Parts: sequence; structure tokens; C-alpha cells
Amino acid sequence: MTSEESTLTETADPGSDSKRSPFLEALGERVRTLRSRKGMTRRAVALAADVSERHLANLEYGTGNVSVLVLLQVANALQCSLAELLGDVTTTSPEWLLIRELLGKRHEADLRRARLQLSDMFGEGGNAQERKNRIALIGLRGAGKTSLGQRLADDLGYPFIELSREIEQFAGCQISEIHNLYGANAYRRYERRALEEAIQIYPEVVIATPGGLVSDSANFNLLLSHCTTVWLQADAADHMGRVAAQGDMRPMAGSREAMEDLKRILEGRSAFYSKADLSVNTSDRSEDQAFEALRSSVRRHLLLPV
Repeated sequence: MTSEESTLTETADPGSDSKRSPFLEALGERVRTLRSRKGMTRRAVALAADVSERHLANLEYGTGNVSVLVLLQVANALQCSLAELLGDVTTTSPEWLLIRELLGKRHEADLRRARLQLSDMFGEGGNAQERKNRIALIGLRGAGKTSLGQRLADDLGYPFIELSREIEQFAGCQISEIHNLYGANAYRRYERRALEEAIQIYPEVVIATPGGLVSDSANFNLLLSHCTTVWLQADAADHMGRVAAQGDMRPMAGSREAMEDLKRILEGRSAFYSKADLSVNTSDRSEDQAFEALRSSVRRHLLLPV
């Protein structure tokens, strides 16, 4: 056990509701949401953080480190947020604080409009026509991004790019090896480089993106600013079944709760996937039916004959 772990109670029962702090419960939910959004198992996070799985489970179930409550009490005494006490980026200057206050109580639609206007103001939006003609497919593995993306590219007469393959070319090894050898930060750098090159080279293209791209706000913002995004939706059972049907059993490996993990990942990322310009549900549809729905949606967006 690390010294950091020793400050936590390892005897808490995650199933017990007694004496739970609402703040710690909210913190635990936030940890679970972030873990799911990254597509990481509890074991993987525990290994990366050098803590026990029990330690992480206690934190996720709101029975973790009570010293966090002391920080909250200090923040309350100082009449500031916990983020401000810890030094989050939005507390580094008066302008950040004023902007945060201005946006803090806005609805999602207002925040989206503000993001788009800021993107245009700072020249991050790219050429409007080129953005329209770059079609980026987002969604979890098994949504059909590769198969449907290739067919859509053929239909439109556009090049087709599978961004995962471009990342592997830059790195000189497979995606799994990038993570194992160099870590998640290196992978995101390769992902950024591959996406930037695709945007620079192709004014018209269909791009199949990795499912976890939305987990990196910088890379996702770049995608949203330079591409028309299409969320290929499907329910968790379809995602799992399609990947397994392709002979890839990794979603089943090492976890007796693979389906629950997948559902949580989908739930954690759906709020980001929903930022797409268009969405097409591929569940309960054959590949031909899903392609026709995708083709019609994209062609209408591009003002082309359906």
C-alpha cells in the first residue's frame, strides 16, 4: 500500500448507504463518469494511479478519503469553489473568473453558441465550405464507421481515411502498442497529428474517427471546427455483437461485466457524441439500410440530390 492509500479508509462497504457524504458521492460519480468516458476499467485506472482497486472503489462509491471534506469546508469558509481552492485554470486571472461567472448558469444551447462564436473569433473555425465537405464519423467501435464510411466516400467521390490507421503509421506500431509503450498522452499527440494532417490535405474527405477521440477536448474541438460530424448511434448490445462478429473478442476479455462497462462508456461519451452536426441510428438496421439513412442525411446536408 502506498502512503497516499494509507490516508483512505479501506474498510468501507461500497454497498452501505450509512453516513455517506453527498459531496463524496458526487465526487465518486464524477470519477466513474471520467473513467467511463476514457474507456478505462477500474483495474486499469488503479494501475495507472498506483493505488489498489479497493481504494478506487471506495472513492467511486463515495466512501473514500474524508480529508477531501476538509478541503471542501475550507473552500466554503473562504466562500469560493473547490476548483478555485485547488487552482483550476479558470481561477488564474480575473478575466477567467469573469468569463466563468458569465457562462456558469447558461443552458447547453447558449454554451454551444458561445463556443462557436469564440471559435470564429479566434480563427479556429476553418473554411466554412471545407468544413461542410469534410465528413467525420464518430461513435463507439461497432457503430459501422469504417464500413459505412468507405461506402459513403465512394458514393460522394471523396477519399476515405480511417484515422486509427493514420495514427499507427505515424507511430510505427499498433494502437495497443502505443498505449502500452508510450502511454495515453503520446497516443493523443499522434491522434492530433493525424487529424491535423487530414484536415490540411483534404478539403473533401470522409474520416472514420477512433471512438475515444471525443475524450480529448482539444482534439474533439479541432474535429468539430473543421469537419461536419456525424454520430453513428447504436445500442450497447449492437456495439458488442458487431465487434465480436468481426472476430475481435477484446471487449469480452478480462471482465465479467463487459456489457455494463460498455454501457457506462456509451453513457459517459454520449453527451459528447451528441455535439455532432448529424446523427444516424444504426440499430435494428441492416448495413444497407444504415448506409441509406447515412447517405440521405449527409446528402441533404450537402444540398445534393438524395
